[in-house]
Amino acid sequence: MPLTNLMNPQSTPRASGFTLIELLVVIAIIGILAAMLLPVLAKAKVKAKGVQAIGNFRNLSHGWHMYSDENDDLILPGRFGKEQGGSKNPKNWYEVGNGLKYRPRWVAYLGTQVGVFPFKSPSKSNDRQDYDHKSYINPLRPIWKDERNYSFGYNYQFLGNGRFDSTKKNYVNFPVYRGSIQNHAGTVMAASCMGTAAGCKESERVGYLNQGKKYNAEGNHGWSLDPPRLTSKSDKGSGDKGSPRTAVDPCINGKAIVAWLDGSVNAKTPEDLGYRRDADGKYLDSGNGAHNKFFSGTAEDDDPPIKN
Repeated sequence: MPLTNLMNPQSTPRASGFTLIELLVVIAIIGILAAMLLPVLAKAKVKAKGVQAIGNFRNLSHGWHMYSDENDDLILPGRFGKEQGGSKNPKNWYEVGNGLKYRPRWVAYLGTQVGVFPFKSPSKSNDRQDYDHKSYINPLRPIWKDERNYSFGYNYQFLGNGRFDSTKKNYVNFPVYRGSIQNHAGTVMAASCMGTAAGCKESERVGYLNQGKKYNAEGNHGWSLDPPRLTSKSDKGSGDKGSPRTAVDPCINGKAIVAWLDGSVNAKTPEDLGYRRDADGKYLDSGNGAHNKFFSGTAEDDDPPIKN
């Protein structure tokens, strides 16, 4: 090798490949891009599942009018009242398309009307069965499929509250007839619902429990959706005195799935529907502009029918 090359290291050919610093820079850039893309991909995945959930629920929602058509304009209640004798009394058994079922909730009737049976084997004794057909399942809440701790809640207070009022010796709000609803397009039939966890601080909520009765558990009594504004005498989703309220579950990137009485289904924020939340994420019973205009059926901020 010439002496000039030994005296001038810069003239020595560089080995091919990346230096350690260059590799670290590339890795850092990839990490930054991944951090930017992952949230976008996650939102896109949620949106895709939301579209599927909306489609499933739209198919079921057509059963609401079909039920009224076949029952002299009677509106489907959230649940029919309980006769004495419980599951042993045949008066508490109802047809769900492929058999008799003990006190089914509202959504089972919607599916029955459109030929989508909710249970493979309806039970005459169990009112906590899981829905079996995929049309009943919210893909964003796939394990929330228990009849009681469910992912979709019905506007039962205004459309038909079949709980018995022991003081008045009648039902809280039943029967209700379709002719009393003045604005189908602007009245909520049902929506994705987080159950009684809505009435608790977000930091105090716990994950879904298929069994058990923790009010701060997501999905607890999710079959029943309370309207945004309640009064001191209002019934609440669980039916138990002193329990928290239920409210919509904003499961699609901050928006809830909402089915309207005209058969349309879309996504709305809780605030769009009249709900109000405090700084801790707890749904308020009243105040701060909470209103029932999209639940009352009259387009007015009516009080919910009361339970003594």
